[in-house]
Amino acid sequence: MENIEKIIKVAIYVRVSTLHQIDKDSLPLQKSDLINYSKYVLNTENYEIFEDAGYSGGTTERPAYQDMIKRIKKQEFTHVLVWKIDRISRNLRDFSDMYEEFKKYDVTFISKNEQFDTSSAMGEAMLKIILVFAELERKLTSERVYAIMISRAQKGLWNGATVPLGYDFNEEIKFPVVNYDEAEIVQAIFNYYEELESTTKVAHLLNMEGIPTKRNGKWTHKTVNDILRNPFYIGTYRYNTKTKKTRRWKDKKDWVVLEDNHEPIISKDQFALVNEILDKNLRGNKNHQRVKTYTHIFSGILTCARCGNNLVSSNDRPRENNFTPSKYTCYNYTSKGKCKIFMSDLSVFPFVINYINNYINLQNRITNKYTLRDMERRLLRGSLFDKIDHIEKDDLKETYNILLEHNSISYELTDNDKKETNIKSSKISILMNERKRYEKALEKLDNLYLFSESLLTPKEFANKRNSINENIEKINKEILDSNNENKNTFVSNDEFYSSLKASFFILSKYLSESKNIDGRHLLETVDMQILKDFIGKIISNIEINDKKIQNITFKNGITHHFIYK
Repeated sequence: MENIEKIIKVAIYVRVSTLHQIDKDSLPLQKSDLINYSKYVLNTENYEIFEDAGYSGGTTERPAYQDMIKRIKKQEFTHVLVWKIDRISRNLRDFSDMYEEFKKYDVTFISKNEQFDTSSAMGEAMLKIILVFAELERKLTSERVYAIMISRAQKGLWNGATVPLGYDFNEEIKFPVVNYDEAEIVQAIFNYYEELESTTKVAHLLNMEGIPTKRNGKWTHKTVNDILRNPFYIGTYRYNTKTKKTRRWKDKKDWVVLEDNHEPIISKDQFALVNEILDKNLRGNKNHQRVKTYTHIFSGILTCARCGNNLVSSNDRPRENNFTPSKYTCYNYTSKGKCKIFMSDLSVFPFVINYINNYINLQNRITNKYTLRDMERRLLRGSLFDKIDHIEKDDLKETYNILLEHNSISYELTDNDKKETNIKSSKISILMNERKRYEKALEKLDNLYLFSESLLTPKEFANKRNSINENIEKINKEILDSNNENKNTFVSNDEFYSSLKASFFILSKYLSESKNIDGRHLLETVDMQILKDFIGKIISNIEINDKKIQNITFKNGITHHFIYK
């Protein structure tokens, strides 16, 4: 039988950890050396180069590396050639996994500088020994860097981090110094919190006054809380307090803490008082507001379209500005590893809030001249619904009949000046009129503060505005409480539309006049409990499948099924 020689094809892998690395570890040098090795040692020009520039060898999350591994699994290569072993991996566990893959697909690994290949037993043994020492060197280097950083911190030197609001980094002394314009904002935040005792209310006040964060963003209860908790404002420099990856607090014995290290903005007495209030709020002290650490907007509402189980609520990973959305996972997946259905606030909430908005606009505009197609176009207005082909026809018919009936009844009652048909709707009408009076008072107060020079101090304005807002919130709660409180029980259509308008009115002060509502902005700026209450008054159930909303059931029993393209 004729011997058929195995065709050699070489995967040349090159990497540098920074985009500007030069001289002995540069990409051009690595490529040149390895191409020559392939030609003159392996006797082949059948090679392909995989190049990662600016990626660390401590992780396998590198695009060219991942591409190479995928193609090795397709048995496209017989050899992997690197300039040095640490170019492909500096982690013993990752390399061991990688090498097992190489052996599985009969791929020979060669490192040019260490002068070995794994086609021999000795080469394989040498490879493992070298990798152990390579990882040891990396860990020793990491420990040396860590020791240097700790030593610098103990001397009060800046180790590089986000400079807090109220300070700017000074290049001469290599440490933050007070920015007196920003320092006034920090002082105002502490003063506001002493009066309002609510990070959410302080954030709302700052946003209303148009004061930006350090990065020109919007204020949230989290960004306010971070400032109130930061001892840097009383001149205390802390270092090595949290882990890098998980951001969890380390043991206090590992902290570096230097008091009176730099110029403070806040007095120690005020800082202690504010943090005492924060602690009492967190513990739920009866004399202070109760602060819930996490509120999941769609808890108890989302269900899996595949198995019918509820989706379990938990915290997703933190995003920018330390905003942490909720994620929802099918119970079957969390408990049995089956039915991998999950969604996040970042995808569910924008869809739902915009659909409700479209529903309300339809309710206000629908006439008997509307076709079902006209209804559908208005309900699916906006880019969030581009992937939906249509809504089930029967759902549209039912909604059409109910909306026309509701609007005609409302018109008849207004036109003939009839008495309210029940005590509940009469009570809601009275409450709405009372709310309008407070809203007008709030508008006058804002104008007085914004357009007068010295009639009101910021503290007086905050106190008066807070008092009016509390009355408005109390009325809003009474309006909502006038409707059915059991979220699993369907309400009459009249009750549903009254609740819909009342609920949406509560949220309207946070919304822009844009046709498309920025759901992400609402999630970051509005208290989660407000959003949860709002959704809970309107929607009874939402079914999820394949990261898509399959249908929404409203509190009046109407369900809208979405058919995707």
